[in-house]
Amino acid sequence: MIERHAPAPPGSRPPRGGPSGPRGTPAPLPVRPATARFLVLAGVFVCAACGLVYELELVAVASYLTGDSVTQASIVLSVMVFAMGIGSLVAKRLRRLGAAGFGAVETALALAGGSSAMALYAAFAWTGDRGGLWADAPRALLVVFSLTIGLLIGAEVPLLMELIQRVRRQDVGGAVADLFAADYVGALIGGLAFPFLLLPFLGQLTAALVTGTVNAVVGAALVLGLFRRDLTGRARRLLLTAGVLVIALLTTTAVLADDFERAARRALYGQDVRVAVRTGTQEIVLRGDADGRPLDLFLDGRLRVAGGDERRYHEALVHPAMAGPHARVLILGGGDGLAAREVLRFPGVRRVEIVEVDAGLSRLARHDPGLSALNGHAYDDPRVRVTTDDAFHRLRGVPAGAYDVVVSDLPDPGLTAGAKLYSQEFYGLARRVLAPGGRLVVHAGPYAARPRVFHTVESTLRAAGLRTASYRVSGSPGGDWGFLLAGARTPPALRLAPRGPRPATLTPGSLARAGRATADPRGGERPPPSTLVHPRY
Repeated sequence: MIERHAPAPPGSRPPRGGPSGPRGTPAPLPVRPATARFLVLAGVFVCAACGLVYELELVAVASYLTGDSVTQASIVLSVMVFAMGIGSLVAKRLRRLGAAGFGAVETALALAGGSSAMALYAAFAWTGDRGGLWADAPRALLVVFSLTIGLLIGAEVPLLMELIQRVRRQDVGGAVADLFAADYVGALIGGLAFPFLLLPFLGQLTAALVTGTVNAVVGAALVLGLFRRDLTGRARRLLLTAGVLVIALLTTTAVLADDFERAARRALYGQDVRVAVRTGTQEIVLRGDADGRPLDLFLDGRLRVAGGDERRYHEALVHPAMAGPHARVLILGGGDGLAAREVLRFPGVRRVEIVEVDAGLSRLARHDPGLSALNGHAYDDPRVRVTTDDAFHRLRGVPAGAYDVVVSDLPDPGLTAGAKLYSQEFYGLARRVLAPGGRLVVHAGPYAARPRVFHTVESTLRAAGLRTASYRVSGSPGGDWGFLLAGARTPPALRLAPRGPRPATLTPGSLARAGRATADPRGGERPPPSTLVHPRY
């Protein structure tokens, strides 16, 4: 496309005059062109950092709420990139109002990006359990925010190009190079600041609000300070009023973020929340264990231990695996100490290693009165050693044949973050650390609700060279747990140790029925195994 007016030669200064001056010449800048150019690129740097923080914040909050980080990241990034393209096209119509358009875009972006995490968390806490259309409110809101923020970020580039050319006319290639250099470096800083500074020190909600405040301040300062003479009096008043309102709203909300989080937590978990802490790995909430109420443990919003039937789960997980040599036991996950409690009930146990990635959960299991009483003060037993590590990494460092029993008490296989812990490679490492005649037991998720996931875990174990026996135990009304017992050479017998402790919820007869409950009506057909490079959960 040929412009109607040819650009000035590279390096030439813009003509003097105001927006209403002779022949529409732009008003002079309040600082030297070199200083103005530096300030514009500094604004690009900060705005780019804020934009990437918004993207990462949406992915983090959505992953926390739903657990499927790959799907949520794909939705957020694809919608945002698409919206950025649309925003760039729309902003072409605002180029004649470069300063005013940029100020309006930054104000709207600060409001949308800063409030996004809180709005998503509120929708999850107050509407997530209503069912029907309300159950999809957090997902719908995620798409809306991704689309809105993407549109506004995309609109920044054409407007910033207009502003940087307003300072000093130069060839288009040079202007693009300067603009994108500042943009990409800012994105780098924002991408590193989010996981290492903002998230650990401020948390998800406050980090988004603070980022929005910074975005609004920088955008307003750039437009009202450097390009104020390009604005009409009415435009200046409108931008100033909108900026002050947005900054006041975001800062006030940041001050009240803790109160909001407590209210949302009560809506999500009920009124009897006793402990709520955020470690570097996850949010841990303990509910109950007072006045006769059973203790419930939530990890990142998901019920991990239900005090009313946790014994049924942990006895089913541990006791069949202990029907054989069990002097050396490795528990992968199980930082709550409840699997260790069942292991320590067996005579002849000499060493128990718990591999838990979250040191905060291990500390809570050791020191919290309710949780430590529930796990029988397992962490005080001298036979127990706790290793803070990723289970996959730990298995790679364990000598071959080091354990008689491996208990895999890990997050649900349906969560993307834990997919590698249900992979063929992971089970190959677990098979290597088993002593001759050793057994591995795996919690494979709910059988009735997701039989394909369960059978994928079974296929993966078999692909790693393990022979399996499956069983299913009923939990709270409408729920169940699926388990897989595996041995290296022969299918393990599904039985209880004849000289072991008597379980409170499991008998030889009920265990036999639990094994028959997982009979596959498809006649042995199994889904393909899951691997690191091709996860299938």
